[in-house]
Amino acid sequence: MRYRSAPPGARTEPPPADDAAAWITGAVPDGWFTERPEVVVDRDEIIIWGRLTEPDLGAEVTEADKAAAQSGRINQFREDTREDRIRVARQIEHRYQRKVAWGIRCGDTNELFTHLAAPVMTRLRQPERQILDTLVDAGVARSRSEALAWCVKLVGEHTEEWLSDLRSAMTKVDELRRQGPTTA
Repeated sequence: MRYRSAPPGARTEPPPADDAAAWITGAVPDGWFTERPEVVVDRDEIIIWGRLTEPDLGAEVTEADKAAAQSGRINQFREDTREDRIRVARQIEHRYQRKVAWGIRCGDTNELFTHLAAPVMTRLRQPERQILDTLVDAGVARSRSEALAWCVKLVGEHTEEWLSDLRSAMTKVDELRRQGPTTA
């Protein structure tokens, strides 16, 4: 595969990851998860979410015990599969030129292992800075950076359907671009 070279200092886009979910499903050893892993891709990172079987605790168990057992199951999986997960992640990173993180679900418990926190620069005018400062002053966040991350998360939660529609439309545009004429 050939990719355009970028001018020095410019960001280059990683290769397409259209087949990442299928490729990763084939690369993950059988028996790790109870269902096909969910693969979430952006231009910086690939997160692989897998589901484990819930521990059997019997009938009368508290929610705290259930959560502790699920967390224990996830921790044991993390320790037992560390070397194999690293091996698979290296293959994925080489193929797709993105960092890889593993997320595990067990019952109602979700844990994400060592994932990327990418810095993002932005310029905000005073009204936007005042919003962030209010969140910091109120103790919602410790810094403007954390307040901005909180705002982005909140918007994402309340506009998921719209964001999903937008992502679908962008995928369609990408498909049309790939089908279009190429320049030499």
